[in-house]
Amino acid sequence: MEIFQIVILGIVVLIILTVLRETNPEIAIILSLVAGVIIFMMILPKLSAIVEVLNTLARKSGLDNIYFMTTLKIIGIAYITEFGSQLCIDANEKNLASKIEIAGKIIIIFLSIPIIIALMETILSIMP
Repeated sequence: MEIFQIVILGIVVLIILTVLRETNPEIAIILSLVAGVIIFMMILPKLSAIVEVLNTLARKSGLDNIYFMTTLKIIGIAYITEFGSQLCIDANEKNLASKIEIAGKIIIIFLSIPIIIALMETILSIMP
């Protein structure tokens, strides 16, 4: 199972980071970032499969593809924002992490505007 590989990688990197942070903190930050990217790359095929299944379900349900794709983009932006923010926090750059989080939230709000408009139009069309 892949989760065992990911956890073992995380534990090994954690042990190495514990030693490196005391002797060579710059290398420790780079190792932490590389480990995070490797773990992300390990789960990328699973994310791709999930998106494909959801896309198939959306097509079968008759949902408008624009709303579905926008929702997937919003979810993707949320995960990428969290990933980038956590990488910054690992590198002791909390200010940069908070800026990434704010940018992600603004982009999510921007992308959700068409969905909100469509929802409001639907609600108004139902009301007498």
